[in-house]
Amino acid sequence: MAKLGFLLFPFISILISLTLTAVHPRTLPPHTTLSTSSLNITHSIHKTLHLFTLSPTTSTTSLDDVTTSNTFSLTLHPRVSVKKSFHKTYESVVEDRVRRDEVRVKSVQTRVEMLVNGVGKTDLEPVLVNGEVGVSVMDVEGLQVPVTSGTSQGSGEYFCRVGIGRPPSQFYMVLDTGSDVNWLQCAPCADCYQQTDPIFEPATSSSYSPITCDARDCKNLDVSECRNGTCLYEVSYGDGSYTVGDFVSETVTLDGRKTVSDVAIGCGHNNEGLFVGAGGLLGLGGGPLSFPSQINATSYSYCLVDRDSDETSTLEFNTPLAADAVKAPLVRNNKVDTFYYVGLKGMSVGGKLLDIPSTTFELADNGNGGVIVDSGTAITRLQKEGYEILRDAFVNGTKEGLTRVDGVALFDTCYDLSKKKSVEVPTVGFVFTNGEKLNLPAKNYLIPVDSAGTFCFAFAPTSSGLSIIGNVQQQGTRVSYDLGNKLIGFSPNKC
Repeated sequence: MAKLGFLLFPFISILISLTLTAVHPRTLPPHTTLSTSSLNITHSIHKTLHLFTLSPTTSTTSLDDVTTSNTFSLTLHPRVSVKKSFHKTYESVVEDRVRRDEVRVKSVQTRVEMLVNGVGKTDLEPVLVNGEVGVSVMDVEGLQVPVTSGTSQGSGEYFCRVGIGRPPSQFYMVLDTGSDVNWLQCAPCADCYQQTDPIFEPATSSSYSPITCDARDCKNLDVSECRNGTCLYEVSYGDGSYTVGDFVSETVTLDGRKTVSDVAIGCGHNNEGLFVGAGGLLGLGGGPLSFPSQINATSYSYCLVDRDSDETSTLEFNTPLAADAVKAPLVRNNKVDTFYYVGLKGMSVGGKLLDIPSTTFELADNGNGGVIVDSGTAITRLQKEGYEILRDAFVNGTKEGLTRVDGVALFDTCYDLSKKKSVEVPTVGFVFTNGEKLNLPAKNYLIPVDSAGTFCFAFAPTSSGLSIIGNVQQQGTRVSYDLGNKLIGFSPNKC
């Protein structure tokens, strides 16, 4: 399909304090003292229940103060602060998120495989339905991404407030680092899902202008069609969502004052899927149509707070990398420009590097393998061998005092912590190819899957050569993309 979706629906980022004591199995001598971290189980369970008491806000506050003409900051709103959850139990929330996360991961992997294997734009053709651009299943050499309706699900966990048109109309838009095309629902609507704000009316904007078929922006689309000399776009996401309509040039207002003219966006007249609440999507990927690319941003960063709270964080453009950030190489795949790859050397438990072959995380010259950082994937996926080594080290470090229970959904390592106020588990960290290390707080890898005290190790294996660092592991950390210097920065507790 043309683009991947953005299942922005990770698990709860819990403000918990878990005391972690790590023991690396197999390689460490007895009585070795390793790094620790901590989590409050009682508080964690309370957070899962608190989700259902949150009331959506009607605030339209969209940003922080502008410091320079090129530096600006947008406020990020968790979805539950805008659209109330329709689930009745936290177990149901987790089941739904895991199911959609698995589809997201499959879609990302399929997208990469298609591009690496030479499936180009000429192989992607739109489908005409009654003379209009439509959407269907596309199967290219066995690589299939299904498109099904998902309007009842609701997704898109982080919104920002963006002005579209002149004068600007304000809309909540979902953020996605795994997408490039920016779009919003537009009148007239042949098929539009429910959103918080009124549908955008192009007739009210003096800066609305259709893009011609021979324009560079139209040619940069993966799937496009020409009608009366103007460009039509189609973006289909692997989670079953899609948007189809006119590809246009518009004015975007980001901070109430920062105005950017001639931004190419999709004006969707036929939209379905997992976007309930937001008016559209802001693509933060690495392709030429992404928002950072169109505004020539030198950098951008975001910090993902607890998805099951009404807290806010920020999306910032053109701000310098924090001096104390853990830095990692930003690696570009010359066959896949949308995704951001990071130079990952290995994983650690208790501060000790695990014996995982370096080839597990390497990006091959042919475009296969590697590790991407994705805001839309919830749970970090590692190649099977690497995952098993990491899991075994974690399990061996928690054998005393923690009761294992049956796995839940994609999680094969879970514990019953219902009778505990705190627990001790090994620390887990990423070790990058430049030698820098990012140790995760326990809340980012031991997460609740119900309100009864069941917690699971929030990593999962994949048979694909592609590994993905998901947003459960990113929560509470400012993730910065220094595009000019080809660095990714991680700044814990900088929301």
